Amino acid sequence: MEATRIIAVRHGETSWNVDARIQGQLDIQLNDTGRWQARCVGQALGAEPLAAVYSSDLGRAHETARAIGESAGIPVVAHTGLRERRFGRFEGKTFEEIAQNWPDHALNWKKRIPEWEPPDGGESLLTLRERVSRTVGDMAARHCGHQIAIVAHGGVLDALYRIATGQAVNSPRTWQLPNGAINRLLWTPEGFTLVGWSDTQHLEHASHDENTSF
Repeated sequence: MEATRIIAVRHGETSWNVDARIQGQLDIQLNDTGRWQARCVGQALGAEPLAAVYSSDLGRAHETARAIGESAGIPVVAHTGLRERRFGRFEGKTFEEIAQNWPDHALNWKKRIPEWEPPDGGESLLTLRERVSRTVGDMAARHCGHQIAIVAHGGVLDALYRIATGQAVNSPRTWQLPNGAINRLLWTPEGFTLVGWSDTQHLEHASHDENTSF
């Protein structure tokens, strides 16, 4: 069976990214920089042959994906399985606020305890990993021998990187997850393989003056 090539993109920047505020599954929209990043990603991938564009249904990811879909001339397929990790009670707060008010939970979070779940409906790292593996694997299996794009969130891409490189959910992070970066993987029924990560050349070579067009 031929491999499926995957282009995985983190959504553009939001004001909560700037403030280091936990977004989770709250529907926070792109800021001006994020919309500029989305346009840059769309232009960068304009010549890529894409069989499908999948996206989290949250606005910040879906708007980023629409820029890719418009360049490719194909619609975006929204999927809740690509949503950010659920952070329960902590959505809308900064880590500093969490550490001050819930120090035990903050310590579990910092230590990346695999089974720890944020209170009030949060997901553990193990649950997130399983969701990401299943969702992206199912998408890739539909397009063997072709290339797809997925647009998701930092937590989703972190999980995907760990899956592709065989790293545990609690191993220290040594890789970057920039907004608007282009990441590449391969999928076969045997699993995921990392091809390239955190390509931001399309952002570094573009002018931020384009912000004014949004």
